[in-house]
Amino acid sequence: MIVTDGPSTPTRRRTPIGTLLCWVAVGPTAVWAAVRLTGLDRGPLVQALAFTPYVAGWSVLALGLSVALRRRWPAAVAALVAVALLGVVAPRALAAPQPTVTGPTIRLLTANLLAGSADAATLVDLVRRHRVDVLTVQEFTPDAQAALDRLGLDRLLPHRQLNAHDGAPGSGLYSRWPISDVGVRNNRGGWRFSQSYGTLAVPGGPPVRVESAHPAAPSALDQVDAWRTDLAAQPPATPNGGLRILAGDFNSTLDHGPLRALLRTGYVDAADATGKGLTGTWGPYDGDLIPPVTIDHVLVDRRIAVNEVRVLSLPKTDHRPVLTTLRLPTP
Repeated sequence: MIVTDGPSTPTRRRTPIGTLLCWVAVGPTAVWAAVRLTGLDRGPLVQALAFTPYVAGWSVLALGLSVALRRRWPAAVAALVAVALLGVVAPRALAAPQPTVTGPTIRLLTANLLAGSADAATLVDLVRRHRVDVLTVQEFTPDAQAALDRLGLDRLLPHRQLNAHDGAPGSGLYSRWPISDVGVRNNRGGWRFSQSYGTLAVPGGPPVRVESAHPAAPSALDQVDAWRTDLAAQPPATPNGGLRILAGDFNSTLDHGPLRALLRTGYVDAADATGKGLTGTWGPYDGDLIPPVTIDHVLVDRRIAVNEVRVLSLPKTDHRPVLTTLRLPTP
């Protein structure tokens, strides 16, 4: 008796195009994660890294694609990449514990005025409506200064250290309380942004040095070195000395190594501390088709508690103002 085999079942073969599609989705995110985790923000990578939160979201989609197509190796790499990128991005959406302090409260607002073109009436209304105690401004011009005073800012915040200039270099510091030890820091980038600073005499609290920060923008390859130099020259925190606050347009996100290095001196990013670290502050607000990114920050001494951060709207500028409510330690 002769036994014959039954009909053979054809083997399913995976098409190369599916594998290629997975690697096309996964590969760029893997390179991005390597650059971000190793701090290789150089040249054109500096601008690109500002969009890391979007790439973190894409990494999850790349993982889903690889799993759906049952491509083992692309899925394994995609999982590692997604964990790495989400690990550095997701904590910005989670509030962190704050120090227990019982000193006075400061409401601080910072705004980039886009070479003085921002709507002055709206800015003064924000100061009045939110009972702002301290205002830092960047790209502050003589015309903007005059318009703000005509609208009553000089009565709301009578103490000031101002360095108004035509164009973008100007800066200003306004306060409800007296300011001493005032000055201006001049950055070295091509725009020569300035940073007005002074020490606030907060009633019932310790002295606080506040500075309107504005390091160079990495707007072109020949500005990247100046951007890095300006960030490295920012005043470090003084954990064993007086309290410091840097508030302004840092032209950097938390995915940039130089800003993270500044934080390690003893600052806390206020938005990150309150779970608002992914709220965009620069991008499409003047009509440019660009995803919003977070480059405006309030960096505070770790001994200061951050109670609240709100990102507001200001017409006629490409930035959104950041309002921060802080609680100081007792003297």
